[in-house]
Amino acid sequence: MSSSHKDLHSKLTLGGLLVSLGIIYGDIGTSPLYVMKAIIGNYVINTDIVLGGISCVFWTLTLQTTIKYVLITLSADNHGEGGIFALYALVKKTKIQWLIVPAIIGGSALLADGIITPPISVSSAVEGIQTFYPQINTVPIVIGILFILFTIQQFGSKLVGRFFAPMMLIWFGMLGVLGLLQITQHPEVLKALNPYYAYQLLSIHPEGFYVLGFVFLCTTGAEALYSDMGHCGRKNIRISWIFVKITLLLNYFGQAAYLIHHEGKTLKNLGGENGNPFYLIMADWFQPIGIVIATLAAVIASQALISGSFTLINEAMRLNFWPKVKIKYPSELKGQLYIPSINWLLFFGCVGVVLHFEKSSNMEHAYGLAIILCMIMTTILLNFYMILKRVKLYFMVPLITIYLTIEFGFLIANVKKFADGGYVTLIIALVLISIMTIWYLAKKINKSYTKFVKIEDYKKVLVELSADLSIPKYATHLVYMTNAGKIDEIEEKVMYSILQKRPKRADIYWFVHVNILNEPYKTEYKVTEITKDDLYRVDFNLGFREPTKINLMFKEVIKDMVQKGEVDITSRYESLNKNNIIGDFKFVLSEKYLSHDSDLLWHEKIIMNSYFFIKKLSLSEESAFGLDSSSVKVEKFPMVLHAPENIGLTRIK
Repeated sequence: MSSSHKDLHSKLTLGGLLVSLGIIYGDIGTSPLYVMKAIIGNYVINTDIVLGGISCVFWTLTLQTTIKYVLITLSADNHGEGGIFALYALVKKTKIQWLIVPAIIGGSALLADGIITPPISVSSAVEGIQTFYPQINTVPIVIGILFILFTIQQFGSKLVGRFFAPMMLIWFGMLGVLGLLQITQHPEVLKALNPYYAYQLLSIHPEGFYVLGFVFLCTTGAEALYSDMGHCGRKNIRISWIFVKITLLLNYFGQAAYLIHHEGKTLKNLGGENGNPFYLIMADWFQPIGIVIATLAAVIASQALISGSFTLINEAMRLNFWPKVKIKYPSELKGQLYIPSINWLLFFGCVGVVLHFEKSSNMEHAYGLAIILCMIMTTILLNFYMILKRVKLYFMVPLITIYLTIEFGFLIANVKKFADGGYVTLIIALVLISIMTIWYLAKKINKSYTKFVKIEDYKKVLVELSADLSIPKYATHLVYMTNAGKIDEIEEKVMYSILQKRPKRADIYWFVHVNILNEPYKTEYKVTEITKDDLYRVDFNLGFREPTKINLMFKEVIKDMVQKGEVDITSRYESLNKNNIIGDFKFVLSEKYLSHDSDLLWHEKIIMNSYFFIKKLSLSEESAFGLDSSSVKVEKFPMVLHAPENIGLTRIK
């Protein structure tokens, strides 16, 4: 692990605390923009609903965000990396097959949530302008802001964090001050700290239970907070959360204090068509400043889920849940990455949401249903992580039971939102679940139909082929990428390619295997000499966050072997050898296609046809391995599934 990465996760620094404000808390930090507005809705302001709602908010932030995520779930890191796939990679060791189901559902739901978080945050903030210009259409402004946000992703979250951190410090400071001013005028609101008010709302009020669907919006960023752990480090998140939580609660209680003071009125009476208690607690002279700060904070809010989505997709690729896509590493800090295809997919998804719903009040109905599914799946995986860590049953069982009860309560309250727009995020989640499931199952089928042979059985013929001058030379060095995990094995199709698919004579044959590890940062290799000056195997052990630049890495291995006198790579052509010219290297990759001879079951047909269609849209093998296309030959092989053993032909004379 690089020293900068070690520092990131073990050290508590002022810079780290500030960057975590900019990257981690955007989503959860801007929820005061819409939570109280959503709880009150178009109803007449009622003290019982306000106190019950704010009590629910306090206990949700305490139980769900602070205890479950900040204290417990952040401890379940995979070498400093967080998120539901990092958690799944840890519990995979239990060998329980079905745990893949909560991992895929949870990951897809979090990605779907990433498509609705930016529009709702930015729309809620921008709609403050309508206080001064009621007729203004905010949709083009929101789309313009989102475009700028997604464009700057390519510069990395370090730059983004540096720019955003001071802004978020101002934002949280503003939240705290605005809330405190209201609380000092109406301190009686603090009695909502008593959970009795939450209980009273949920059990007595006829609509009380469904208010939970809107209360839940205060904790939606908790899952992104866990996914973004690799960007800022656990200690920085835990310490900065103390400050963030205090300012959030001050603002929520300040809004509640203001509302209690205006009992019997509606938000429309108080602030017109877009009356929002967040803006109503501001002095008139401060409102324009507040709108600007809120809009900037809302832009930053989107950052947490965007960077979390990059982490998620990177881990999904390693777990064979997602097709290979291009990954960029925009800064020297290895914890940070940028995936262009996901960035722009999210952007177009966000634009679609803005055009479909238009107003933030409409988006509130679609928001929360997908993310609560993700939280339930995290709780299920967390249960198995605790079993793996041998946590005492008397501690684990009540804890998991409490969280499953809370989260299923939130799920039932959110189900009411399905018809009002919740179906949007669920459809997106279902599409993502389908892609992940198809990719995973197809890879499994692929693996089960790959035949391996022993290299030992082919050593003699390869050595003789290398020396057979009657066959024209194909390359000085012929390099095959192999999936064979065992050093003494190779795919049957590789031997078929060398010996039968136009025999390929080379001076030296190389078999290269890339093994992606469960830890993020490692670059190791091992060379196995199968036959001196004829056959070698190179195994690369790379961390899942390391870029797979096989071209450069293989050159480094060769250079090291030459220096140690283990191999001679000068050209074997007489004229070139005399002048000490390095021999040519040719990489051969094999690509499968579905054979017409396959006799597939209906579900296998759907899976494999979908797999090959998605594969066409994903990154090519040579790009994924970082190979120079001029020295790469891609060979196509038919993949035959369930080949009919006997067609039943009859010979006639």
